[in-house]
Amino acid sequence: MKISSSNSPILSSSSLNSTEFLQFYLEPNTTTLLPLQQLTEVLTIPIGEIVPIPHMSPWVMGVYNWRGDILWIVDLGHLVGLAPWYQQTNNVSVHKAIVLKASGNKATSTNIKTQMLGLVVNRVEDIELCNPDLIQSPPSSSVTPELVPFLRGYWLKPDGEMLVVLDGEAIMAAMPKPSNYEQ
Repeated sequence: MKISSSNSPILSSSSLNSTEFLQFYLEPNTTTLLPLQQLTEVLTIPIGEIVPIPHMSPWVMGVYNWRGDILWIVDLGHLVGLAPWYQQTNNVSVHKAIVLKASGNKATSTNIKTQMLGLVVNRVEDIELCNPDLIQSPPSSSVTPELVPFLRGYWLKPDGEMLVVLDGEAIMAAMPKPSNYEQ
């Protein structure tokens, strides 16, 4: 599924300062947001098509052949200190992965390709409109130390639901540097 905002409804004057975020779910009981502008698409990946790479961080699941390119696949829940996919009770034969892209301003002349990373999540929910000015710092008692480097804050929806807002660039920066895994 390609991620596109071309089908967005007409925005009201109260939502003019809003940004689109993709809402998804991580176990246990964590609804999360990432800015839509940092994402490319949502994939369904059969578990057997992810090739494990030895000697990597435990949250790096491996690589996947995505349109003829190598896409590194990360268990996002495990990375941020939640339940790893292999410890969850729901046995699945496919994974949902959100393709995260690096911001274009970090590309150098020697690295023209945009960096991409597949983030395995439990399920993709919807697109949310959120005013970034309403993203707040979370209560320190509710944040695990593993989550802190990737946390942008939280957004309290009008219905009272709290959504965790992650920073895609921080997630991308956590990946091992290319010299550690290139041939």
